Amino acid sequence: MTVEDYLIYVIMPIISLSLIFIFIRFLKGPSVSDRVVALDLLITVGVGVIGVFSLIANDPIFLDVAMILALIAFLSTVAFAYYLLKRNRDD
Repeated sequence: MTVEDYLIYVIMPIISLSLIFIFIRFLKGPSVSDRVVALDLLITVGVGVIGVFSLIANDPIFLDVAMILALIAFLSTVAFAYYLLKRNRDD
C-alpha cells in the first residue's frame, strides 16, 4: 500500500465523515456562535482536504490556495469575535 492509496482510502473517508458531522452541527446549531464555530471548522477541514489533495496530486500550488483560505477563516473569526464584543458592550 503506497502513501497515495493510504491518503485516498483511509484519510479522505475520515475527513469526509467529519465534514458531514460538522455540517450537521452547522445546520442544527442552537446559537449564532455555534454556527460560526462550525463554519470556521468547516473551512479548516477544507484546508486539510486541499492539503491532502495537494499530496495526492503532487502539486504544491494547491497549498497557496489552502493558505489563503486559512487566512480568510482566521480573519472572519476575529471579525465575529469583535462583533460579539461590541454587541455585549452595547447591552
